[in-house]
Amino acid sequence: MSKVLTGTIVSVVMKKTVVVEVTTHKPHPLYRKLQKRSKRFKASTQEKSLRIGDLVEITETRPMAKDMHFTVSNVVRKSKESSEKEQK
Repeated sequence: MSKVLTGTIVSVVMKKTVVVEVTTHKPHPLYRKLQKRSKRFKASTQEKSLRIGDLVEITETRPMAKDMHFTVSNVVRKSKESSEKEQK
């Protein structure tokens, strides 16, 4: 069973790769207050229309590079900035 994570695109500089930041909330072991933890994953993509701020789902796949083990499977929500640019 492959892992499916949801995160926000933070970089689109590379040709066929985007950097996705996945944020989770975990309780502190002693005080039980929720702490925000985030991790960045490189994900393969063929779409040119992805922009910074888009919310996407990434799925775990075979290793495609030294540090790229995910692929973009679904765009959950477009960012406000990218949708405004497309309307103009």
